[in-house]
Amino acid sequence: MTRLFPATPEFTGALYKPARFEGEIYDLEVDGTVPEEIYGTFFQVAPDPQYPPMLGDDIFFNGDGAITAFTFKNGHVDFKRRYVMTERLKAQREARVSLYGKYRNPYTNDPSVRALNNSTANTNVIVHGGKLLALKEDSAPYALDPVTMETIGLWDFNGQLSSPTFTAHPKIDPANGDLLCFGYEARGEATPDIVYYEIDSSGRKKRETWIVAPYAAMIHDFAVTENYVIFPLMPLTSDLERMKSGGRHFQWQPGLDQLFGVIRRDGDGRDVRWFKAPNGFQGHTLNAFDDRGRIFIDMPITSGNIFYFFPQEDGTVPPPETLASNMMRLTFDMNSAGHGLEMTPLTHFPCEFPRSDDRYMGRQYSHGFVIAMDPSKPFNEERIGPRPFQFFNQLAHINVSNGRTKTWFADDQSCFQEPIFVPKGPDAPEGVGYVIALCNRLLEQTTDVLILDAQHLEDGPIATVKLPIRLRMSLHGNWVPGAVLKAS
Repeated sequence: MTRLFPATPEFTGALYKPARFEGEIYDLEVDGTVPEEIYGTFFQVAPDPQYPPMLGDDIFFNGDGAITAFTFKNGHVDFKRRYVMTERLKAQREARVSLYGKYRNPYTNDPSVRALNNSTANTNVIVHGGKLLALKEDSAPYALDPVTMETIGLWDFNGQLSSPTFTAHPKIDPANGDLLCFGYEARGEATPDIVYYEIDSSGRKKRETWIVAPYAAMIHDFAVTENYVIFPLMPLTSDLERMKSGGRHFQWQPGLDQLFGVIRRDGDGRDVRWFKAPNGFQGHTLNAFDDRGRIFIDMPITSGNIFYFFPQEDGTVPPPETLASNMMRLTFDMNSAGHGLEMTPLTHFPCEFPRSDDRYMGRQYSHGFVIAMDPSKPFNEERIGPRPFQFFNQLAHINVSNGRTKTWFADDQSCFQEPIFVPKGPDAPEGVGYVIALCNRLLEQTTDVLILDAQHLEDGPIATVKLPIRLRMSLHGNWVPGAVLKAS
């Protein structure tokens, strides 16, 4: 190591200081009792750079993908962490220095790596077809062994992907185990093309549908119902000439509407309809369903740009306190000829990283779980410093059927990472089970794994799994039942 990481918010503090390690810890300490019915592995992935940025500074999203696995069995929890051995990471380890420039701009990379895949494999991780897939939306997935977590390599489903890109937010159809997925910029950098795939549980592609969006823009997450697919275009557009001149891949466009492209799952894409909503920032999808020609999507919406690292052309970024944010219900009437949609708030507080009971993906449902922000709660700024980006100080349970919410606040020095939901059993009623989430202890600079009763979230953890180390802020992850891993 010849250089230090920059002393910028993206590389300092309890949330963002790089951790840069791999390892295992057998039988973690537990305060409380881990329910024995929790049997399986919680996989999650974090951007965790191995080397200081080549250009002197960088954004959080450009770190190398490091996967963490918490394996639950018989009331015990084991820990394992491995980097995804991407082409990018292997080249940098060989050179012992960063060789990559601006986020998703290959034209700023060192010439020695421009022919290599650019993926960091750092955004999400799922198990499908017996493989652990590390996902980044500018590339095909990387496949790993789900037990050893050793990297197998880039995975294009045996040559079946016709797009160089692949979403970091695929869905699993609960009816048959199919992987529902897509790629944007699907014919190359800054192209407006979108492709939708359905891939069965054995890895065979069953469906491929192409559409062209009005312009090239970020489509980070999407929504699927029993009959429809919905692609939300953020007002973060990409431009090839800007990238070639060394600029950012994405740039905020304050004058653009939000766009939602809707196609039928059984169609050929020629029926695509584009619905519009006022300029704003779409978050992740909680869930979606359709009923008699009406589509309902629940997702957080913010009134302006929250990605300060993708400003508008003149560099402007709105102060966070000027933005309004809520979980919203979006309603699309496919029986009408219009292009508008209804937006109804479901919460009075900002929230993100929403999760529902995966057994009800694309179906009518009631229960959602999120991390939330209540700025009126105490925060130990004197000892910790200013609240960092992605600071959410509460866990929340939202009942979208009756509008009731329950929250739990840890203390004045903790914040949360994305929760997951684990059913109490395969036949348990919807929402009956456990919420598991990482909790960042900012003052102590440690990380705990909290387990809460999903129906009694307000009572706090029934068990706290103690890590003797600090994990860097992660992005997304998923629960994989033990029986699925045993069969892999």
